[in-house]
Amino acid sequence: MKGSTNVRGTPHTGTASKAEAYAPSVLARGLRIRGRVRGQGDLVVEADIEGEVSVSGELRVEDGASVTGNVEARLLVVSGTVEGDVRTSGAVSVGAHGRLRGDVAASALSIEEGASFDGRVEADFELPAALG
Repeated sequence: MKGSTNVRGTPHTGTASKAEAYAPSVLARGLRIRGRVRGQGDLVVEADIEGEVSVSGELRVEDGASVTGNVEARLLVVSGTVEGDVRTSGAVSVGAHGRLRGDVAASALSIEEGASFDGRVEADFELPAALG
């Protein structure tokens, strides 16, 4: 697949609240995507993506999946591999088998034991008065 791909979750039926109106979109294992992926809502990546990924919600890169390109999301959870700069309005979490190589701009970063991180971190926070 080449070019730009827009993603949007699948509507739920029943009594879901407005916030739960869409299930996350899934790019399934076995897919290889070259190009830009953009969308509203949450996205689960089980595929291999070569290109920029930008979603308004949570981005999950599952074990065995990879993203080679810059990432922008509300939240990022890495269990697979991400190679590129990351910008989130919320937290970035790198799981025990996750690999993240690139600079991170986020409000929080957590790295589990066994994970790999190679990059710089840019975060806004206030120092305690004793250190400021």
